[in-house]
Amino acid sequence: DHHYTVDFSGMVDDEFLERLGIEKGTRKVVNHEERGRVLRAMDGCTYKAAAGGSLSNSLVALARLGSSQASSYPELRIAMAGSVGSDPLGSFYRQKLHRANVQFLSKPVKDGTTGTVIVLTTPDAQRTMLAYQGTSSTLAYDSDLAEIVSKSNLLIVEGYLFEFSHTIEAIKQACEDAKKNGALIAVSASDVSCIKRCHSDFWDIVGNYADILFANANEARAFCELTSEESTVSAARYLSHSIPLVSVTDGMHGSYIGVKGEAIYIPPPACIPVDTCGAGDAYASGILYGILRGASDLKGIGLLAAQVAAVVVGQQGTRLRVKDADRLAESFEFHLDNLEFCSDAGTDQVPNL
Repeated sequence: DHHYTVDFSGMVDDEFLERLGIEKGTRKVVNHEERGRVLRAMDGCTYKAAAGGSLSNSLVALARLGSSQASSYPELRIAMAGSVGSDPLGSFYRQKLHRANVQFLSKPVKDGTTGTVIVLTTPDAQRTMLAYQGTSSTLAYDSDLAEIVSKSNLLIVEGYLFEFSHTIEAIKQACEDAKKNGALIAVSASDVSCIKRCHSDFWDIVGNYADILFANANEARAFCELTSEESTVSAARYLSHSIPLVSVTDGMHGSYIGVKGEAIYIPPPACIPVDTCGAGDAYASGILYGILRGASDLKGIGLLAAQVAAVVVGQQGTRLRVKDADRLAESFEFHLDNLEFCSDAGTDQVPNL
């Protein structure tokens, strides 16, 4: 399903799109046969394959920050559960994550096919997307998963999952077990249309369980049912009355961290954008890293998150690279050590999550 996908990205010419009858600049859902036809046609083009999906982007970045050789902290142990098919693409997905130090917990879905997104970029930098849903969109919450959740410090729920009615129950059970055992629960909003369609389910989970909510400006407004004229800061403040810590990103305008009715502004670092895809996922990993490392200064955590996002925006591809993760983790640790000597630090403290 579309949150655990293998992403193929390739450079093609306009003639390629015409030959396959694909309209440039659109996002189209394709079936199994069409996917096969496009992938066969891409033979001979240069393309890259990656284990895609918003949550896996965040987890790989978190794993790389958390296992940095430059840091003196113990390594963070990170795992992911979800539905991936028993097809070759499914094993490619699990292998890719495993190599990035993210364990994949769920067994392959028997006879299930893995979702695929094909991104075709033409010389004019326009992107055309073909999405294949796959048939493996169930998330079963079994005793093995329950045991792992109950031993975790942090549970992250991806908003796309709310699209599937049968996964809502699994999410609730996981949140119950996490709460019972004192784990933090973070929810990422994922998509405006998804929030609008699943508004009550979203609020049910977010209002009852979430310690941390990640959203961009439009998603935050959709949550509060505010119009597009309303400011990002008012959405962050509004949400922070219901959720202990709210992170709202607003692209080149910077970001806000909302706590107890107040919003702290985080200015964006200077950066030359190359590819904005995955910026929000990278930002979320920075916030979670700061909190898991026990930092209490919200502004400092926000600035780290903004830097992680800037690095990913300034490169091709959505994955935080190991050498960048090392550099960011090292400078963050230096910042934390220095804060301990400043008596006036901490006007903006992490709330008691």
